[in-house]
Amino acid sequence: MMLTAKEIITHMESLQDDKQRHELMRFFKTGKGDYGEGDEFLGLKVPQTREVVKKVDQGFPLSEIPELLMNHWHEVRLCGLLILVSKFEKLATKKLENNEEAIKGRDEILQMYLQYAEKANNWDLVDLSVPKILGHWLLLPTNLSPLPTSPHRGGDVKRQVLDELAQSPCLWKQRMSIVCTWKTSQMGDPSWCLRYAEIHLHHPHDLMHKAVGWMLREMGKRCSMDLLRDFLRQHAHEMPRTMLRYAIEKMPEHERQYWMGIKF
Repeated sequence: MMLTAKEIITHMESLQDDKQRHELMRFFKTGKGDYGEGDEFLGLKVPQTREVVKKVDQGFPLSEIPELLMNHWHEVRLCGLLILVSKFEKLATKKLENNEEAIKGRDEILQMYLQYAEKANNWDLVDLSVPKILGHWLLLPTNLSPLPTSPHRGGDVKRQVLDELAQSPCLWKQRMSIVCTWKTSQMGDPSWCLRYAEIHLHHPHDLMHKAVGWMLREMGKRCSMDLLRDFLRQHAHEMPRTMLRYAIEKMPEHERQYWMGIKF
């Protein structure tokens, strides 16, 4: 069992694989001017990082996690995020949904996740963590209140949190605001996906086009294909082509051709 962040970092550094490291740096676009510019990799595959998480003691303190999230190694940051996921999931079981101590614990984890959100600075770090923390939190009781000083206030703390992410200048926070809806759609609530897909409809970045299209596709599959078609009838003519292709990917060929034929 590993009890400290330093022990985790030392262990993960001992697993470094230079060949895999260079492959990951290419795959995650770490070159100059790319979205992952300057990110550093140990060369660990995700299952290896998950194995490290399994070895972490259940009593691993929340206070140790920022040291992992601030680390320069991509995989160490992922490890910190996955530990947060593990901690959140243990407090989000059906039995603990309305338990006051569990609610407090989930809110603390969510606040830490948001505090260090910019450290989830690549699409895999976002996608492997945000649905299971923020997305799940949207469906559960919370004791957090909207901040009266926020420019995004509207009485609903959950919407405030997502609006602030969506309107952030940080690409990864913007991605969080839509990819978290994977969980809400999975649980039968399409409203979050539809709201943030519309907000990001004209986003300039290809990574967001893919994310929005992917979440719309999942919403259609999990909630209602009719809702997806309603969204497309409203917006297909203005959607970036990549976003549209991702959204209709699981439709029959003749229907895909119809939607792709709609002109800007």
